Amino acid sequence: MNALINKFKEYGNLSPEIEEELNNYVKCKTRQKGDFFLKQGQIVSSLFVIETGLVRAYYIKDNREVNSWFGFENIILGSAFPVFYDKPSYENIQFLEPSTYYYITSKDLNDLYKRFPKMNTIGRKIAEEICVILEERIGSLQTENAEQRYHSLLKFQPDAIQRISLGHIASYLGITQETLSRIRRK
Repeated sequence: MNALINKFKEYGNLSPEIEEELNNYVKCKTRQKGDFFLKQGQIVSSLFVIETGLVRAYYIKDNREVNSWFGFENIILGSAFPVFYDKPSYENIQFLEPSTYYYITSKDLNDLYKRFPKMNTIGRKIAEEICVILEERIGSLQTENAEQRYHSLLKFQPDAIQRISLGHIASYLGITQETLSRIRRK
């Protein structure tokens, strides 16, 4: 079954006509660990949902990779600047596991928005959810210490520690691996 269409259905009812059109637009790809969905400076204006696998988003600061988010199965993902403004991305999105994902281009999605008003509602609900996720992340960075952020990650994705390297987790938390090891020992 198509993971992206199933995700759209969580935000609203899709008529058989809309679902048929989505089937024409939504594509499926498989990528290997280490492959990129998007590199900084590229414009890849697609929303996607991972059926199986895992990605990380990161940017480069002072010649260091800084992880900003992880993308797990059944979550709508993409890079905001390319998707919403057709501008180059500030971030890289890299697969951390062999992954199968479903995607739709922004151009095709905008075409569906014009033709099917119900799709506008679904798009708005997706945008609202992304805003909430981003606000939670910003709030976490501003108000929680590293240990609290670590526990929040594990609460959200209990198997993260088995799937993501400690170096990537430490970068996401804004700490060193040594500090992460101390937190994990507690």
